[in-house]
Amino acid sequence: MKIFLKLLSLSLIIFLVVSCGNASDDVNFNLNLGEGLGKGMPVDPCLDLGESDLVLSIQEQYTTAPGKVSILFKVSDNDGTPVPGLSADKFNIYEQGRNDDCFNTISASESKARISPNSQIFGNNTLLVLDLSNSVLSSSLEELMKTASESFVDNVMPTTDNESVKMAIYWFDGEDELHLLNDLTSSKDSLVSAINGITDDISNDPSTDLYGAVIKSTDIASQLLAASTQGGKIGAASVVIFTDGTDQASRYTEAEALQKVDSANPNISFFSIGLGAEIDTQVLSDIGKTFSVFAGNKEELETTFNEISLRVSQRANSFYLFEYCTPKRDGSGENNLAIQVVDGSRQGAVQTKFNATGFTGGCE
Repeated sequence: MKIFLKLLSLSLIIFLVVSCGNASDDVNFNLNLGEGLGKGMPVDPCLDLGESDLVLSIQEQYTTAPGKVSILFKVSDNDGTPVPGLSADKFNIYEQGRNDDCFNTISASESKARISPNSQIFGNNTLLVLDLSNSVLSSSLEELMKTASESFVDNVMPTTDNESVKMAIYWFDGEDELHLLNDLTSSKDSLVSAINGITDDISNDPSTDLYGAVIKSTDIASQLLAASTQGGKIGAASVVIFTDGTDQASRYTEAEALQKVDSANPNISFFSIGLGAEIDTQVLSDIGKTFSVFAGNKEELETTFNEISLRVSQRANSFYLFEYCTPKRDGSGENNLAIQVVDGSRQGAVQTKFNATGFTGGCE
């Protein structure tokens, strides 16, 4: 009897799993929290959207009376490269209610679909971590301070102060400490002023504690991410580490540093910039697991900083708050929602759900 009951239970589970989601009375509203789609799930095959070249990863979603649906998601390609700068006309909306066999297209113009400013629910923090050991201070300070770092700040930070985009600057030498140059701020002028304040006598230890800097900056980024996500907000952080050499202090091991990076929150990105012939490109590539660049000499430093700043900006600008006014009304209950983005020849889509309880005509 026990074996029979186990087989019966297994059969019921299999039946529930393979049930199609198109019939009006067994629409699948379950969320899949894995495979890079965040709180979304793959789109029902009945839409027949074809092969996906882009990934929409839902970070958060909510509804607002009398009928607004808001979805915060990030867009990347299949290799994980962020896709910034998409406008509302690049998105298609499909809804499936309990009376629908498949999804119906929702007119973007009639639904007032838009990409809204996301500062009220999204925050992005960047940590610029500079190697100010003796080799940098004695040979590359002018290029690092006056040109490359300032250019990085200028490219990453908005022209006007924006509380959702902040940066802090730290530096390291041979001491067992990550030194604060400028605390987290939305002020571009403050950051530039701090960079201009770097002098060739700022360091008292000519060694290089690279692995310690990686570990400590990751901890700080984790703390900032936790703070920025309080009150229901969504956050992302980037750690950008510059060095012209290898770890010389030997306080921490390479394995400890890489384990810290690999186990960090997936919403923390890691970038590395290496200068000169004494760097270990493999180690820096492992530290900068999101993206890494290397400059052969100090004249190339600004170019490499600009390349990283572009990547950091692209990532921050690939988060979209997409909002529209749904035609669903109170009494319709839960409804499936599919959002498709079409960017040139590339497309991708994600599916989620929303509850229309209390919805009436009109939309803010």
